Amino acid sequence: MNENTFNTSQIKSSYDSIIIGAGHNGLVCASYLAKAGKKVLILEQRKIIGGAAVTEEITPGFRASIFSYLMSLLHPKIIKDLQLKERGLKVLPCSDMVSPLGGDDYILFSDNIKKTQDSFARFSKADAAIYPQFDNYLSEAANIIRTLLWDTPVDPSRKDWKSRKDLAALLWKYRKIGKKMYRFVDIMTMSAYDFLNEWFEDDRVMAVLAYYASIGTFTGPKEPGSAFVILHHVMGEHSGAGGWGFIEGGMGKISESIANFAQSKGVDILTGAKISEIVVKDHSVTGVITEDGRTFHAPVVASNASAKHLYLNLLDPKYVPDDVLREIKAFRTFSTAFKMNIACERPPQYSFLEKLRAEQVLGDFDYPTYMHIAPDIDYLERAYDDAKYGWYSRDPFITPVCPTIVDRTLAPEGKHILNLFGGHAPYQLKGGDWSDEKENFRKNIYTVIERFAPEFTNDVIDDQLLIAPDIEQIVNLPQGHIFQGEMSPDQLFFQRPVSSYADYRTPVQGLYVCGASMHPGGGVMGIPGHNAAREILKDKR
Repeated sequence: MNENTFNTSQIKSSYDSIIIGAGHNGLVCASYLAKAGKKVLILEQRKIIGGAAVTEEITPGFRASIFSYLMSLLHPKIIKDLQLKERGLKVLPCSDMVSPLGGDDYILFSDNIKKTQDSFARFSKADAAIYPQFDNYLSEAANIIRTLLWDTPVDPSRKDWKSRKDLAALLWKYRKIGKKMYRFVDIMTMSAYDFLNEWFEDDRVMAVLAYYASIGTFTGPKEPGSAFVILHHVMGEHSGAGGWGFIEGGMGKISESIANFAQSKGVDILTGAKISEIVVKDHSVTGVITEDGRTFHAPVVASNASAKHLYLNLLDPKYVPDDVLREIKAFRTFSTAFKMNIACERPPQYSFLEKLRAEQVLGDFDYPTYMHIAPDIDYLERAYDDAKYGWYSRDPFITPVCPTIVDRTLAPEGKHILNLFGGHAPYQLKGGDWSDEKENFRKNIYTVIERFAPEFTNDVIDDQLLIAPDIEQIVNLPQGHIFQGEMSPDQLFFQRPVSSYADYRTPVQGLYVCGASMHPGGGVMGIPGHNAAREILKDKR
């Protein structure tokens, strides 16, 4: 494992603010506080910073983005504010998405509307014709959400003057949405399948978009509310961010560049510092205690750890109202996502490659760096069905990405890294145990890959399979959930993670939450960290 090294000789016992966890949101929160002149300490339990945005060696000479694997949501504002490009952040291009359908057939999905239309037309001329209208519809809905990302959720149940004023201001801000609100409601409540079925007729076309509803969630495309997750994954603002793509050096470079900025503003970072207790006096936070017995003092503590871990493990329950405790226990974090990082002699040699190259649909690329394996809606639904009844998918959906096509820093010359992300592999198995079944699930993954890329296993040098319990154990994500909690309508905005405390605050004065269990949720975007810092500074003016 690669370890970050920091100068710890200047670590003090007292600060203006302490951040629990050096994941990217914790680093972002610390950066904005330090920009405002606050003295900040970040305490990280691992020996490496970054949380789920890290680059680590999986076998000698091969480095991989262990958890998150693509840059898609990191916001241009944060990139600009924290000078990340000047501090080494470089986005490398990613090919259009290709989904194999069997044999030499495939379907392509591109930011270029004409290319997507041309691909869709091979399966349905009607679907190709209506796609620009659908894209515009989705873009307008995404624009509503993009504005909402920066808002602090307002508790509509509060009767005090300030809360009513904040609610009125929020409603006034969005007064011009008008009939567009219907689009928003549809996406929030409908299943991905029902939503897409209003537009498209071919299951293979629908699967291209429904796939996004399954990423990182315990849901199928026919489950109510799954349509929103499509929107969450496509709402990144790529212009100004450098585009959708790979980060040179892996996702850990995002964390390193933010940490570099934070340190330039005086932030201290201490790794190998696991928190055992948050210290509270008279219902106000006074600091934290680490597992090795060190005490650090601050009138502000912001937790980048999940809200569930904060409330249930770090905070004495006597400081948490019973209704809040009940809600946080019910906050759904059950995960079925898995990640496999593979060191290989060459990337999978898909059966469609010859045809793909002959048709030259990938422009400068002669290999698809970004793929989705889920040929149709039923494939996605069957993968979910297996997990719904407590077992791992016989045919999991899989996102293969090959960063070493464009980033040669991650593997020896001529060799490659392949990242596989997919589902479903439930956190707990019904009638079985992962200690017995993990190897069988690994075989399932390779079977699916080899269905489209025969004999790929002959090129495998080594691999790392991470299922939900592994992810939980390594980076303390509850039940291995990559978003720190399900992205369903009942767990969003003013109910994320619990009602009454969705504004980045907690029942304890001076204690905040700055991670993905807060609005707007998961993904490497940095916005929860930004918004939490804003609320802290507002309270401490």
